[in-house]
Amino acid sequence: MGVSVFTEVVLPRKLAAVRRRVAIDGVAGAWRPALDQVWEFLRFHPGLRTDGHNVFLYHHPASHHEPMDVDFGVEVTRDFEAAGDVRPTETPAGEVAAAVHVGPYDLLKDAHDAVRAWAEAHQRRFAGQSWEIYGDWSADPSKLETTVVYRLAREGG
Repeated sequence: MGVSVFTEVVLPRKLAAVRRRVAIDGVAGAWRPALDQVWEFLRFHPGLRTDGHNVFLYHHPASHHEPMDVDFGVEVTRDFEAAGDVRPTETPAGEVAAAVHVGPYDLLKDAHDAVRAWAEAHQRRFAGQSWEIYGDWSADPSKLETTVVYRLAREGG
């Protein structure tokens, strides 16, 4: 069964995040230490997070060979003052192409590939950011759900 891609218009998601500059193959080694800092920060700020998810916001460089800035974050309920490496940011608003991946994280690439193939088939360009929204944790990898989102460039622009 293939991965279904859909489009929608989204609003920004507020995040508490730690930004790191990494090569795409460096994400696996960078995310946990960055998120540990965010979760430590959130423990000292009750009410800032209620039921938000982990979100990785990728800022795509001009060339895929260059390192990229990645905001490793957690959804929060409101703005806040930056502290140390933890700062407020948000996902962009606008039209996106997205796919939901259900299963182990090591197969998440399939959802990214599906969105990129959809964009090529529909002659759409991306607008420089993508993000992954991680659903609730499960020890059963077949129940893990991650939404992969790419911001689309305006048509004709």
